[in-house]
Amino acid sequence: MKKSVVIIGAGLGGLFTGAILAKEGFQVTILEKNTTIGGGLQTFKRFGEVFDTGMHVIGGMQEGGNIRKICRYLGILDKVQMKDVDDNCADRLYFAEDNRFYTIAKGRDGFVNSLAESFPDERLNLEKYVEAVLSLSSQIDLFNLRPSGDMKPLFTHSDDLIMPADAFIAKYINDHRLRSVLAYMNPLYGGRPDFTPAYIHVIITTLYIRGASHFVGGSSRFADLLASVVISHGGQVLPGDGVEWIEVNDRHVDFVRTHSGKQYISDYYISDVHPCNMLELMDKRAFPKSYRNRLNDIPNTHSAFSLYVKLKPGTFPYFNHTEYYMTHYNDVWQCSRTDKPWPLGFLLMTPPVDHQGPFARKVLVTAPMPFEMVERWKDTTVGHRGVDYELWKQQKAEELLTHIEDIHPDFRQCIEAINTSSPLTIRDYYAVKGGSICGFAKNCKNIVFSQVPVITKVSNLFLTGQNINLHGFCGVALTAVTTCEAILGINYVINKINTCAN
Repeated sequence: MKKSVVIIGAGLGGLFTGAILAKEGFQVTILEKNTTIGGGLQTFKRFGEVFDTGMHVIGGMQEGGNIRKICRYLGILDKVQMKDVDDNCADRLYFAEDNRFYTIAKGRDGFVNSLAESFPDERLNLEKYVEAVLSLSSQIDLFNLRPSGDMKPLFTHSDDLIMPADAFIAKYINDHRLRSVLAYMNPLYGGRPDFTPAYIHVIITTLYIRGASHFVGGSSRFADLLASVVISHGGQVLPGDGVEWIEVNDRHVDFVRTHSGKQYISDYYISDVHPCNMLELMDKRAFPKSYRNRLNDIPNTHSAFSLYVKLKPGTFPYFNHTEYYMTHYNDVWQCSRTDKPWPLGFLLMTPPVDHQGPFARKVLVTAPMPFEMVERWKDTTVGHRGVDYELWKQQKAEELLTHIEDIHPDFRQCIEAINTSSPLTIRDYYAVKGGSICGFAKNCKNIVFSQVPVITKVSNLFLTGQNINLHGFCGVALTAVTTCEAILGINYVINKINTCAN
């Protein structure tokens, strides 16, 4: 008979994990509290447009990329709808401090050449930096879907991978402005100076150098593809009835109970919710106090405030890259500080739609924001936060729009309608502690403390999702592989993926 597994949460991690296990013969049931699946891949409809809830820039989908290989193994590659960013402009940066724009091209040579135009004296250093980034990422077995002899964490390969990311950049680059430019992706992983380990910077930079992609027509399409793999292999994905209790006895899960009172009994259980939220679903005696304290003591990365803008037809151009706005060069590493005026930076993109033409239909803007900025409403619920909260959101939207017009004058005249979300939205819809968008913060000075293994001390309970090992689209997919191999055996899934790729 098939082994069975219940997965708590239909976010990207739960869906990837469920799809892999379903393909390998497990009877998979995924339980999701929201009425729509996908976690950060969820979309919503406003003003007649479909909006992604997250800022999705996906690496690993180019030929030979790790995500592309996983999609081929799952049998969905030909159904994935993505648009590669432009070769000559993968990202466009703006620093308000000196009104400077920088264009980042993709590819090893494109990356170096585009930045060397602004920093000609650093060309040789840029070449050494890129060589170091690509060389270090090539050493990481999981990132390259390469069989390994054990389940050691990502950071055990080289001392350079666990040094502070800002120190890693400074090791190769002399110009202080260029150091900040090279750290422009910090909002995607909550980078902090003398804190964030270099392996996070190395992996994400490698993905972007090789080439990134955007979802076409909404990120929920990808969530639906993963769900279709589960369903086609006899499993089920059940939204709208989340788990409210996990019954644990003698370090073994006996069953889970949903809000509707249904009980699910399985051979294995996998949690895709934030580990601290997971602890709230079970008796305190399920895990040792030391384990619970450790999880609760790990700091979380920043949250975010987002604008979802519907544009007037034919008024704003579509651009096939992401734009990054930074206030000051030194603030690139401080994007979620509370002692400086907000926002310190933001990301802006025009998500592609089916049959995308020269004009954009919508704009998505995401600005890092510490949860402390919404602390006064922390005990409120969706739709019941009060007039002062709505006025506060309007004020923050206006502040963002003012900065947007630094790079796109008269942007307000292109707007037909606006919707907003805050860290409270992320906390409540994603069930994420502090509304964190990048999971647990990784600390280069205490790497082990911020790493949470997929295997737990509850014998049949495993973890997946962005708080385990790596965050982001690529990181969550690779963590799902690790979670599945904890059940199926080391290198089992990786060997299957590579067999399909070849």
